[in-house]
Amino acid sequence: MTRTSNLDHAFLAKTGFLLGLGLFAFGVGGELLGHSVFQNLPAWEYTLFSYSEVAGLVIGFFSPWVFGVALPLLE
Repeated sequence: MTRTSNLDHAFLAKTGFLLGLGLFAFGVGGELLGHSVFQNLPAWEYTLFSYSEVAGLVIGFFSPWVFGVALPLLE
């Protein structure tokens, strides 16, 4: 009995990396633009941009490893 999966690992790895890159760019760009236009950002905006930077780094780093390396080896 064989198990087959219809996941496109390459697409998921690339999309996850680009999503992480986009989140990181949103966080950095928002923080830089916010500090240049407005001198002080409200606390919720600072938190939003900081969390999006961290989430972007985590998603961008682990997505290729999970979908590009680990899942194809486990199938």
